[in-house]
Amino acid sequence: MTTAVNSAPDAAGKLSGGRMFVMKCGGSTLAELPDSFFGDLVKLQESGVQPVIVHGGGPAISENLGKLGIESKFVNGLRYTSEEVLDVVEMVLSGSINKMIVRRIAKSGGKALGLSGVDGGLLQAKPVAASHEVGLVGEVTGVNADLVAGVLNLGYMPVIAPVGAGPDGQRYNINADTAAGAVASELGVSRMIVVTDVPGIMKTVNGEKRVLETITVQQIEDMILAGEIYGGMIPKVRAAVDCISGKVKEVVIVNGAEPGVLGKVLSGEKIGTKIVRMQ
Repeated sequence: MTTAVNSAPDAAGKLSGGRMFVMKCGGSTLAELPDSFFGDLVKLQESGVQPVIVHGGGPAISENLGKLGIESKFVNGLRYTSEEVLDVVEMVLSGSINKMIVRRIAKSGGKALGLSGVDGGLLQAKPVAASHEVGLVGEVTGVNADLVAGVLNLGYMPVIAPVGAGPDGQRYNINADTAAGAVASELGVSRMIVVTDVPGIMKTVNGEKRVLETITVQQIEDMILAGEIYGGMIPKVRAAVDCISGKVKEVVIVNGAEPGVLGKVLSGEKIGTKIVRMQ
């Protein structure tokens, strides 16, 4: 169910009061993000921009699984998830990682509210098609946009942990990129920002790796087939493609360590890799 959020993005896509965007932050990036990144988030919030954050937490999950002697296994970039693994996933994502982000935003003077995708039916899910290979990994079937709208209208940044549940109450581990794409499409925002620890999608040109300024959906498919996009980057770009096929006009992949990166993206500066439907 989609609910219009007060202060939605303006049709012209200009940075203005009340602009909303969805930001996905990778688990491998979170620990390295400087305080200034969260300060920039707060400045955007204070200026009337409405960030919606969906986060991962892969390294912390792997670390905790290791401490407990539970094997970590990945299939096509997705973590194999048993009930035992899922207990740790939920503990880390909905607990320590989610609250760490909320604390860092608060420390910078902002207002944030941490949510699990299980809360209020925020992320409704079903098993992915390859569940026989990856276990309890889910795909999003619905987003409770009313809940996101309510949090935003109270003046808080929603910080969403990508754990969802099916109608039978079964929990699912949802890839954070996939969850962010579903949230962005449901909210109808014009732009999704994927914050990573890389400067964008790289392509080897004349023996040198370069960041692609813009790439189309078809070019992404070609690069996956050629093996130039592989591993954990595949779910990132797949989620972007799924998102773009909905209401989102563009997805930008950027390095979170770049000073002022969010403001640069929102003001239209050329940074990172912009994924679009077509050129």
